[in-house]
Amino acid sequence: MTLDALLAHSDTISPPPSAPVKGLEYDSRKVGDGSVFFAFPGGQVDGHRFVPAARAAGAVAVVSERDAPENDEGIWVQVRHGRRALAAAALVFYGNPDEKLRLIGVTGTNGKTTTAHLADSVLRAAGKTTGLLGTTGYQLADRSLPSVNTTPESLDLVRMLVELEEASGTHVTLEASSHALELGRIAGFHFDTAVFTNLSQDHLDFHGDMESYFASKRRLFEGDGPGPRAAVINADDPYGKTLLEIDGVEKLTFSVKGTGDVRALEVESTFDGLKLLVATPQGETEIFSQLVGEFNAPNVLAAVGVGITQGIDLQTIKQGIEECKAVPGRFEIVREGQNFLVAVDYAHTDDALRNLISSAKQLAPAGGRILTVFGCGGDRDRAKRPLMGAAAGELSDRVILTSDNPRNEDTMRILADTEVGLQRVDANYSREPDRRKAIAKAFSEAGAGDIVLIAGKGHETYQQIGDERLPFDDRETARELLKDILHGKVAG
Repeated sequence: MTLDALLAHSDTISPPPSAPVKGLEYDSRKVGDGSVFFAFPGGQVDGHRFVPAARAAGAVAVVSERDAPENDEGIWVQVRHGRRALAAAALVFYGNPDEKLRLIGVTGTNGKTTTAHLADSVLRAAGKTTGLLGTTGYQLADRSLPSVNTTPESLDLVRMLVELEEASGTHVTLEASSHALELGRIAGFHFDTAVFTNLSQDHLDFHGDMESYFASKRRLFEGDGPGPRAAVINADDPYGKTLLEIDGVEKLTFSVKGTGDVRALEVESTFDGLKLLVATPQGETEIFSQLVGEFNAPNVLAAVGVGITQGIDLQTIKQGIEECKAVPGRFEIVREGQNFLVAVDYAHTDDALRNLISSAKQLAPAGGRILTVFGCGGDRDRAKRPLMGAAAGELSDRVILTSDNPRNEDTMRILADTEVGLQRVDANYSREPDRRKAIAKAFSEAGAGDIVLIAGKGHETYQQIGDERLPFDDRETARELLKDILHGKVAG
């Protein structure tokens, strides 16, 4: 393939020559003879620093949004958007695998991971060979990989699609993050079905305001390139309702609270899971999901909608949802014989916290209290911290405020920001910056019938403090501390 053919669908400023191309890379360490190196700023480092290394490794050309430096020798193609150019080039170079598989994109603030897992389970129940890509990892047929980003870089994603295609794959369900949509990681990809779960405040450190945040999500439905064939939309969400105005897309709505094409007529939540009576265009069915918490009801309905858009019969959809076990770090129960319930959840927005705690209150026996351990991430949207504090303080009987992933920000400053919300609602709370000690404190205060919620990190197995990524898993920490308590040791 030649460079000009490769970039034919990219917005180039300087016309590319007809040079032969043997490969594509955005990581200079992987460049080989005849590769095209795409240089763009990353989250931590600027790829332009590695142009000399890429040239030395045999890069035939560099593609960048910047002008060629004066001392650079070789082919330099300037484009208006580097990541979009990489996405377009990757699709062309690998023969458009997105058109040979059915892609299902799930976007929204909360519920993406759970909805994607449920949808994948429905597809597998229908006999499909699937891929599942998201926050908790990448699954390609029978092969599992750790996730680097919720949504992979376009080149990595295309290569995964090729691998799945070669394994006789049929469907891929992926979480489409707002960052990926805004940065152009999946620009030009053909999605068969797009799913919208909900929208609440998050990532405003990146997007600036809610309208810009939503505009990124909207890209999945309007088509950043070709538009999706079908859309599954939460009709209970005000932002979701605006998506219904988009033309040229087959729309299917879901609703827990009102009317929708797929709607919950009854919802019963217990410690064992969810029982729903669901009305669909194919008729009514009763579904029992192993997922705990009423906040999962919309996720179940969204997965039913995905199944319908993929032409799967209602009995198989029901089977797939009922076979889906707990999603890692999503109301994940930790049991070590204690007389109170412990649940670890990824909730890290005020809306997610409210849903989590409200669901826990419905499950709690008479007299049972809700004790919530949570913190807020550093180097992220400061405005949501008091909102999270207010949500936790207003709904919980007791709050232990602690660290999350402080990253490069001072932990005490993060706690102070969050305390504003806790104090606003006159919450019963204490502050313990050490996350392990905070969890131990909650356990020491919990009694029979209480529910301890450990929120914010979910499936994560680390705590990011400064430049160090230290091992820390809320689930394993909880198990260790509970065992200490049950064996009469002092937890902490």
